[in-house]
Amino acid sequence: MSLLEVRGLAKSFGSLAAVRGVSLAVAAGELRAVIGPNGAGKTTFFNLISGAIRPSSGSVHFDGADITALLAWRRAARGMARTFQVTEIFPELTVAENLRIAVEVAAGLRLRPWLGRAGASRIAAGVEEILELADLAGKAGRLAGELAHGDQRATEIAMALALRPRLLLLDEPTAGMGEQETFAVTQLIRRLHRERALTIVLIEHDMRVVFHLADRIAVLDQGALIADGTPAEIAANPAVQAAYLGQPAEAGAA
Repeated sequence: MSLLEVRGLAKSFGSLAAVRGVSLAVAAGELRAVIGPNGAGKTTFFNLISGAIRPSSGSVHFDGADITALLAWRRAARGMARTFQVTEIFPELTVAENLRIAVEVAAGLRLRPWLGRAGASRIAAGVEEILELADLAGKAGRLAGELAHGDQRATEIAMALALRPRLLLLDEPTAGMGEQETFAVTQLIRRLHRERALTIVLIEHDMRVVFHLADRIAVLDQGALIADGTPAEIAANPAVQAAYLGQPAEAGAA
């Protein structure tokens, strides 16, 4: 059964058709990559899935329910979490404080002026769990704004994980990173997918990351879905090579 399904999804801004009739299904536990050249409509597509903007036509379904009319925060409450191209963290707070905010929001405690002993213990345990999961325990007391870019991105992903999502949307998680940081974030994504069976959809420009991680790859070009298949199928697709890759890609490349 599909956890996420979009049907005929389209979005126009005036005369510009940013997304054009995209239909796509993502199975529970799948890691799906969305690729395409600059301006292909990838981030607009994510905005439509997450509820940041409303579609001009088409629908979004999550766990069998039509959520097209739901606001973003209601989608998050149903188990959908997202990161952004530009890292969204609180740079003046420590890593642990960033995660504490996310854990409190997930627990419905964001408006509480104080917590009892049991509540505080539960929140602390949640923060520790996410720190370990994201391999950030050694940086818990560091100001998030002072961390390397890769650790900031890991912190943002950890904040999304604090919401205990069933679907995680990652918008260019390795953008602007060197090889070592890219490897670390890629390993985190792999661990979440394999060990936690988390359903993940990611936008990514680094083809090494895409072919190393993805179960299936969807390709957008000029707002339209031009291909959808396994890494081997996408690597061999002439339309993809012409629109984006430029030359045949080696499936499974690290």
